[in-house]
Amino acid sequence: MADERAGEAAPLPFGTVAVVGGGAWGTALAMVAERAGRSVRLWIREPEAARAAADSRRNPFLPGHVIPPAIAITSRLDAVLHGADLALLVIPSQFLRRVAAEVERQLAPGVPVLVCSKGIEAGTGALMTAVVAAEMPGRPHAVLSGPSFADEAAAGQPTAVTIAVPPTAGGIDPLAARLAVTMGTATFRPYVSDDPAGVEVGGAVKNVLAIACGMAAGRGYGSNPRAALIARGLAEMQRLADALGGRRDTVSGLAGVGDLTLTCSSEQSRNFSFGKALGGGLSIEAALAGRTAVVEGWANARSVTELADRLGVDMPICATVKAILDGGLSIEDAIHGLLTRPITAEPWALAAGVQVPHPAG
Repeated sequence: MADERAGEAAPLPFGTVAVVGGGAWGTALAMVAERAGRSVRLWIREPEAARAAADSRRNPFLPGHVIPPAIAITSRLDAVLHGADLALLVIPSQFLRRVAAEVERQLAPGVPVLVCSKGIEAGTGALMTAVVAAEMPGRPHAVLSGPSFADEAAAGQPTAVTIAVPPTAGGIDPLAARLAVTMGTATFRPYVSDDPAGVEVGGAVKNVLAIACGMAAGRGYGSNPRAALIARGLAEMQRLADALGGRRDTVSGLAGVGDLTLTCSSEQSRNFSFGKALGGGLSIEAALAGRTAVVEGWANARSVTELADRLGVDMPICATVKAILDGGLSIEDAIHGLLTRPITAEPWALAAGVQVPHPAG
């Protein structure tokens, strides 16, 4: 087997990469791709912001980093997409549909897209790859997710992610390997998967759970509540992945447990810091004030919960975060409600047969 693999031709990386989305993560991925030896173009929607970034080689969304001069920066989408071999879509989840439609009109046929957005679309309950499939019919696409703060990836710190493409008849689609070698560097390690649904559920739900962990921290609680929220939040992720055709083992990997642990354990996470501000007594408006980056979990608390309700999936932590953000539940009542729910069992396979009233309920 080792000899056979040694004889296989290495996948050919894509040469010219268009990064659509000039926020912190888009800028960091552009820097990763340039470090991997690709020709990179970065699209920033606002003309003034694009000109400022091109002139200064800095992006206020990613402070402290100098954008390599080899990365072309422009607000002209046609200039970024013309001649591109691959497009990365790095757009906040609630705006992805509109931008994907714009890209589809200008990107050459057959050029694949790599979805780097995390979330579930409001109203439709669609995963990001489903949004892309609807707006870019027939176009090859994949999704990238995993535990990755933009600041650290841009700095070249060791980072591992998952790239998922729906399976083909022969196993994992060769596109996954091409994408992996396109983005891979000595410090940025992609793994490949054939389970986009599992990968995307992890990326969407972890933001909501990070808000919950932040709220607990803002209330002055220690490590016990955070560990409980992470572990029981993982169970919610797994149930939603099951319902959407994903796999539990995917959620146990980088895009699930990895990203969940990262986002729920650091104030670098804008979702965690937002939740901590709420837990400390700030209003939603005050907690959001002054933030340059989108707090995805704020929007996804509603879309995740609505999708779970539609599918009949029990996700009490996510539903509780939504209720707090909607203004109908105090954090104190939320904590009491979660702790005093009827006692059930672990693992989930036993839970259907166990339902015991909580003595403090």
